[in-house]
Amino acid sequence: MAGETEARTSATRHRLVEQVYGAIFTEITEGRLAPNTRLIQDELADAYGVSRQPVQQALLLLRNHGIVRDAPRRGLVVAPLEASFVRNLYEVRGVLEGLTSRLAAERNAARARRDGPALVAAGHAAAQGGSVAELIAADIAFHRFLGEIAENPIIVETAAPHFNHLQRIMGEVLREDEAMPRRIWDEHAAILDAVAAGDGEAADRLSRQHIARAATVFVDRLRAQENASVAEARSRRVQR
Repeated sequence: MAGETEARTSATRHRLVEQVYGAIFTEITEGRLAPNTRLIQDELADAYGVSRQPVQQALLLLRNHGIVRDAPRRGLVVAPLEASFVRNLYEVRGVLEGLTSRLAAERNAARARRDGPALVAAGHAAAQGGSVAELIAADIAFHRFLGEIAENPIIVETAAPHFNHLQRIMGEVLREDEAMPRRIWDEHAAILDAVAAGDGEAADRLSRQHIARAATVFVDRLRAQENASVAEARSRRVQR
């Protein structure tokens, strides 16, 4: 009995940490916790109605995943997105998504025709609704579906560690560009058409182009933000 009680208590703690992790990550993704915002455990515990322990554990996980980082004399802060990191990530993602779509077309075109349109319809609906969280969820569902029907689990395992960063990047841009969601889902629809037709070459090409276009927008946006931050810092030094 004691062992069962301990196991249930441990499972409850684990779920609580996951919930706090998700809450903090959602606030970061949706822009309520901006880059370089200081994360104070007591304030977060009060906000989420929990003790400090699950907050502390959630923050450590977020740090391990690169979402937050240590800052001198400030403790943990929300990690900024860096243009160079995003560029590197999307170079790799382009290759993986191209291969995924090619394999999906070659191995499961019939399933793409059967199950894919509902995912694209959900994406278009999310684009009309304007919810960043729904847009991100629909985007992830679409790409996970392609990964599933590609029938290569190593591709999925390779991409999985980067999902959090991809969600942050999408959130950053989707909040600022109202036209972007419609373009994304028009491109997803074209990719699905190629997969459903069994055209691996076209599916590969369209997926790579889709990722390359997204990367250009994201990287340019982040570089502009970085340049603005540098200019502001220089201005403050001059004023002193």
